[in-house]
Amino acid sequence: MYIVAIGWLYVAMLIALSAQSVAGGVLSFLVYGLFPSALMLWLGGSKARRQRRRHQELLANQRANESDGGDPKADQQDLLERRP
Repeated sequence: MYIVAIGWLYVAMLIALSAQSVAGGVLSFLVYGLFPSALMLWLGGSKARRQRRRHQELLANQRANESDGGDPKADQQDLLERRP
């Protein structure tokens, strides 16, 4: 995915260099290169971010359960007693 982004930024840079003015070159690089690449990388990385968040939550739950050190049946009884 990164190689596609690098290639796209290279093409956008060439388009920007061929612009007639500096402002046009900067705008064309932003519009044709930087914004689409940033969007593509952000959307492409959403699955990895979601998986990383789930993994961190799982680790946090495991640490909480390990540090408890109590009897899980007693915890379940407490939950059952609290139900309305």
